[in-house]
Amino acid sequence: MAYFLGTSIPENKKITAALTQIYGIGKDKSVAIRKELGLTDNIRLFELTKEQKIKLVRGIENSTLLLTEDLRRSLFNFKATLITIRSYRGIRSQQGLPIRGQRTHTNSKTAKKFKKLNVSI
Repeated sequence: MAYFLGTSIPENKKITAALTQIYGIGKDKSVAIRKELGLTDNIRLFELTKEQKIKLVRGIENSTLLLTEDLRRSLFNFKATLITIRSYRGIRSQQGLPIRGQRTHTNSKTAKKFKKLNVSI
């Protein structure tokens, strides 16, 4: 297991799939980072040299992407802002109900699962 940016990443995965383990990097961003560094698609994380790993970490850190804790904090603050201004989305979020117009008469199980993750101020 490699440890990049506060995330443990399995070394036997291909580089594109391995980078998606970092919170805030999806498949498209992972492919863009890989191409920017000039790495092939079939290379695995354990096959990278030490210099390539350093180059990879520096490339991710120097990008303008919000990652890991910064992204979580940003999303939390956005949700807290919605709650404090008493917007419809904020109120629904605070009550633990679906925010984007989903049905609540019969299909509220998913909303109940996410009720534990609510932000309350």
